[in-house]
Amino acid sequence: MRAVVQRVVSASVEVEGRIVSAIGPGLLVLVGLHESDVDSDADYICRKVLNMRLFPNEETGKTWDHSVVQKSYEILLVSQFTLYGILKGNKPDFHVAMPPEKAKPFYASLVEKFQKAYKQDAVKDGIFGAMMKVNLVNDGPVTMHLDSAQPSK
Repeated sequence: MRAVVQRVVSASVEVEGRIVSAIGPGLLVLVGLHESDVDSDADYICRKVLNMRLFPNEETGKTWDHSVVQKSYEILLVSQFTLYGILKGNKPDFHVAMPPEKAKPFYASLVEKFQKAYKQDAVKDGIFGAMMKVNLVNDGPVTMHLDSAQPSK
């Protein structure tokens, strides 16, 4: 599983001209599912995203001190199979991305995992498989890249 985590002032997802989800300060997380992903990959991404210290602590002045949970901020999850795109010449190939019929329930379980591990109303998502317009106001900008499976040495 691959996640691109962006610290945001605000973010929203629009489908067919209608905003389906929006958050204030927090994290926008673009999620790509690999064909070999299992529950332990979802557990890893959920734990890391919830505990990443990407926010400042105003009391101590430390820049990288608080997590999204410590700040009681929100999370917007957006499924994005193109995170596993590979260029073959100039054409993208997505053969290593999880197929949609398997990815849809797997992604839904990831959203539920985040909601149970944090707060249900603080975790929002887009619409799986829809053409989405993702709007964000980056904060920093701060962008981190996570992979659940670490390459063997």
